Amino acid sequence: MPRKPRLAVFKFASCDGCQLSLLDAEDELLAICDRVEIAHFAEASSDLQPGPYDVALVEGSITTHEDAERIKRVRADSKFLMTIGACATSGGIQSLRNWGQIDEWVQSVYPSPEFIRTLATSTAIADHVLVDFALHGCPINHHQLVDILVALAEGRNPRVPSHSVCLDCKHRGTVCHVVARGIPCLGPVTQSGCGAICPAYDRGCYGCFGPSQPANTASLVSQFRSHGHSTEKLVPLLRSFNAAAPEFQRASEQLVILGPNSEG
Repeated sequence: MPRKPRLAVFKFASCDGCQLSLLDAEDELLAICDRVEIAHFAEASSDLQPGPYDVALVEGSITTHEDAERIKRVRADSKFLMTIGACATSGGIQSLRNWGQIDEWVQSVYPSPEFIRTLATSTAIADHVLVDFALHGCPINHHQLVDILVALAEGRNPRVPSHSVCLDCKHRGTVCHVVARGIPCLGPVTQSGCGAICPAYDRGCYGCFGPSQPANTASLVSQFRSHGHSTEKLVPLLRSFNAAAPEFQRASEQLVILGPNSEG
């Protein structure tokens, strides 16, 4: 009987939501356990076995010197490393620190700031080590994760949809909020995966699955500005869960350079 692939799950700076998405798979998780050996998963078990691992799932961003070194050890122990969620793939909501003064934030947040040792930035795992596959979302779609793990267990290349949220809106029959209501929406430049939930409930997409590939975010933002949407509204839209994703980051920084404009 062939050996089951050894799976490890690691956490860095994050809220644990993507790991919980795997646990929330319930019956599907039981089926996965028949195909892989879960060797290291602190969220689910205290039985933490050492590497090497065939597959490592990494949640969370790099925000400390210690984690910058730890991710190198995880990479060395792992044949296939996959990042899961916005924190691991783009730095997460905590990457908002990248535009601030970290010393001021530490002083204002912690009662004993002298004990805090942190980096000035929150960065994606791929900024530190080679990543074999990235699964986006905040949180991830656990159906996609299950499909990927099954594919890896069977020796197939993992695949996820790469189209934008706009196509999902068309499939759902959701009226375009940009066209019909003039609401800024990141659906045209956001990767599919959520099922276009927000537009279905009368609000624009805010990009929780990160930029689609390719994503002409600068053109979309220019279009929003031409319709009178202010920089003050558009920058927070881009600086959310995937604020440091390069496509969103460049667009938001360009908006700051252009300065405020008035709404129509």
